[in-house]
Amino acid sequence: MNNEADIRAGLIAELFPRGVPRLWRPLLTHYDGDGSIDFNRMSAHLAHISRWVKGYLIPGTTGDGWELNDRETMELVRFSVAEARKRDLILLVGVLRPETAAVERVLNEIITLVEAMTGRKEITACLSAARIVAFTICPPKGQALTQDGIENDLSRVLDRGLPTALYQLPQVTENEVAPPAFERLVEKYANLIFFKDTSGNDRVALSAVDKGGVFLTRGAEGDYAQWLKGAGGPYDGFLLSTANCFPEDLLTVIENSEIGNIRAARETSDRVTSAFRRVFALVQPMAYGNAFTNANKAIDHYFAFGPSARKKEGPMLHAGVRMSEDTISATGDILAHLDFMPRKGYLQ
Repeated sequence: MNNEADIRAGLIAELFPRGVPRLWRPLLTHYDGDGSIDFNRMSAHLAHISRWVKGYLIPGTTGDGWELNDRETMELVRFSVAEARKRDLILLVGVLRPETAAVERVLNEIITLVEAMTGRKEITACLSAARIVAFTICPPKGQALTQDGIENDLSRVLDRGLPTALYQLPQVTENEVAPPAFERLVEKYANLIFFKDTSGNDRVALSAVDKGGVFLTRGAEGDYAQWLKGAGGPYDGFLLSTANCFPEDLLTVIENSEIGNIRAARETSDRVTSAFRRVFALVQPMAYGNAFTNANKAIDHYFAFGPSARKKEGPMLHAGVRMSEDTISATGDILAHLDFMPRKGYLQ
């Protein structure tokens, strides 16, 4: 694997001249009352969060990546590229579809769009101009798929040579890339540079297989401090839905872990974990959307509007329904109890 690992290290250095950010977030997708994407609100959210977070997955699961249609996906890519270029951010572009053929089709559409936006045809120059560092893919959906089948389908995309992030998401795909299959992909494809695991099982990161210098991020929420390499864990960083709401706190966890202040890292980690788990439990019965998106939208509602968020209509979900007044009120109680209630919102 040494040759592929060396090539990968060079590619990562080229793509991330200032180093790979330790904290990433899957950007929330906000909606207007008519159900269209609210790009003004998203821009305000980005302006607020980008003080702490420089790397974004768009659209990720938290950004409704599995629910968005092709038109909405392209609108979001166009917006995100423009914002990234304006704010000096970097992007992982999620190509989240249940079948590999659909992944390839949407990927082609995204590349065509980005070529038009940047005026570049050579792919490396095009992606660089668009601030895109990699495309993010998941295994195809299916509980009965074999590891050989999963590996073959992922190889179809990796064979294109594009910088790629692999996203472990059994909550949606109903399967996982097993450590041996991951190692084979790493051995074969130097363009596999980034890995996110939201499973909570952490099988790849905890395994003894050679990761070949792939940058490993954890997406499962809670107990953050123990998972970082600075605290003896297996991960290089985080790609977290909660970075939509607690970016400064999560960055503090990372920074304290890196300097060996594990006690302080755990204290901050415990506060964020407590807040998120309580709101997550609150939104679990909701019939629409996924709980990670809904929990973060409920919390972000207060970071946008401050204490007066209780008087505002709840955030609109992709399904075209608003979050209930009871959910918003209970979320405010949780944030106030844990001293997370902002005095003023970023929209005020």
